[in-house]
Amino acid sequence: MKTIVKLDLDKKPWEQDGQIHNRWHPDIPMIAMVKPGDEFRVECMDWTGGQIGNNDSANDIRDVDLTQVHYLSGPIGVEGAEPGDLMVVDILDVGTFEDQQWGFNGLFAKENGGGFLTDHFPDASKSIWDFHGIYTTSRHIPNVQFAGIMHPGLIGCLPSKEMLEEWNQREADLIATDPDRVPMLACPPEEKSAVMGRMKGDEAVAAAKTGARTVPPREHGGNCDIKNLTKGSRIYFPVYVKDGGLSMGDLHFSQGDGEITFCGAIEMAGYLDIRVNLIKGGVKKYGIKNPLFKPSVVEPKYRDYLIFEGISVDEQGKQHYLDVNVAYKQACLNAIEYMKKFGYSGQQAVSILGTAPVEGHISGIVDVPNACATLWLPTEIFDFDIMPNPDGPLELVTPGIDTAKTS
Repeated sequence: MKTIVKLDLDKKPWEQDGQIHNRWHPDIPMIAMVKPGDEFRVECMDWTGGQIGNNDSANDIRDVDLTQVHYLSGPIGVEGAEPGDLMVVDILDVGTFEDQQWGFNGLFAKENGGGFLTDHFPDASKSIWDFHGIYTTSRHIPNVQFAGIMHPGLIGCLPSKEMLEEWNQREADLIATDPDRVPMLACPPEEKSAVMGRMKGDEAVAAAKTGARTVPPREHGGNCDIKNLTKGSRIYFPVYVKDGGLSMGDLHFSQGDGEITFCGAIEMAGYLDIRVNLIKGGVKKYGIKNPLFKPSVVEPKYRDYLIFEGISVDEQGKQHYLDVNVAYKQACLNAIEYMKKFGYSGQQAVSILGTAPVEGHISGIVDVPNACATLWLPTEIFDFDIMPNPDGPLELVTPGIDTAKTS
């Protein structure tokens, strides 16, 4: 397997020979060209570019510079790719580096990123996870072990000039509805810390002013955080620029549906083995607006779940209309309160939901006024019986252990 992106993790992202970028822009030059049918390896930094350490302090999570993220490897061009084509990307393998057998999960401080449950958990905390082959455990969250579903949290093709302008305008319009909100409603272009790949001089400076942040998913794919995009899966990406410009990063060892802590997976550095092909004119042929994917046949299969339900009624008892966001939040909060009965702290419970192979489902979306969302917690990840019984819950979690906090 030929490695076309080779990184030195002892160096900063901007010291990687232009193989890294952290903004989306149509003019970022291709760092390599491949042909349809080619197979190759791409090495990736963790999404923060090494800002988070394997230690027992959450100061780095609290102080992380989010204007830097995400650091992506690419873009990689595919010969013959033209706007309107579909780029077919097979993920052949996802792996860790031999000297990087650990990852991290974080709850961001509300004033610096926040998260899905930031109103309940406004302070930064962190858990470190060690890798044991396909399994992972954490010194900060006892009595849990599970098999990871390694995947790229972020992968996609470069946008066209017109698409970039559309993104920036619609997100600016959203921000303008509540410009002082914390966390922000969206992340506008930010010149600070922009890394524009192999763009040089004034061209790079100008592009950094309009380059789209990598935080959200968009029509091209991007930061979709789909945990099932593991080895053996296939993705069909719309192509918007000549050669396509495929970039990837934000690798996860494991993640629960929703990535609810924002830094919500087990984040890691590692590599992707990729094969690419093209379907000429595929966007029009199949009526494609957003990427499609086919899941893998090789991922961990948990069979026993405890399923938590949430509806569109928030914590204050306010009724919302078919609001899936509210419903899934209630399902998460219900699961957290349940796990606390066995001795986990709230932060530990949130981290479990963010890192373990938790399933999230929209179970009902038509029965006014309540949507119904469900969270499926695999019971087999715990080393004790977490099911309800007539005697009530026992505090079976090893005491005296918690997630890393700030000082």
